[in-house]
Amino acid sequence: MNLIKLQNVSKIYQHGKLEMVALKDITITVQKGQFLAIMGPSGSGKSTLMHIIGLLDRPTSGSYFLEGKEISLRTSDKVLARLRQEKFGFVFQTFNLLPRLRALDQVILPTIYARAKNRWQKAEKVLEKVGLKERINHCPSELSGGEQQRVAIARALVNSPEIILADEPTGNLDSKSGEEILKILIELNKEGKTVILVTHDPNLANQAERIIKLKDGRIV
Repeated sequence: MNLIKLQNVSKIYQHGKLEMVALKDITITVQKGQFLAIMGPSGSGKSTLMHIIGLLDRPTSGSYFLEGKEISLRTSDKVLARLRQEKFGFVFQTFNLLPRLRALDQVILPTIYARAKNRWQKAEKVLEKVGLKERINHCPSELSGGEQQRVAIARALVNSPEIILADEPTGNLDSKSGEEILKILIELNKEGKTVILVTHDPNLANQAERIIKLKDGRIV
């Protein structure tokens, strides 16, 4: 089943009179339950592609389908926000944690926006899932880089999204912590989550079942 389909998608950024082509005529499909890696050097367009897939940005042209339904270029920001909340969990290279909040509170935040019930229980459950049961009351300054990224993964999981988008999730970590994060992503995929990993590291990409390589905004 095609979970995501992009057809002839381009993204152009306008800087005054100058145009920067970030993506050019990208056509891909992502199957439900797939582990996909998007590879490419810096500036290849891979993060832009992930932002479009995750509805964080809009393409300049082309078509986007989510579960068979087209997301129009005119779809409202409110609808896009709801789809992001329901369908996607995001993990970034920078952990984006709030410095004064405990791990538990960091993970509860998305449940408040989603008006979810049993928020504390859900947050505790996903923190335990990523191996942080004993660290739920610690603030980011009291956690290692790997632990902070696991908090970020728990935050991405708490609303039970179908799709995990991970943009260079091990980029700020040592090799051991990076391996731990990769194992979590692999396990989530085995549980049925669709995982899309953006990376420039071939060792990480080779863990995926499928690799898309980008160069200068095009699939190569």
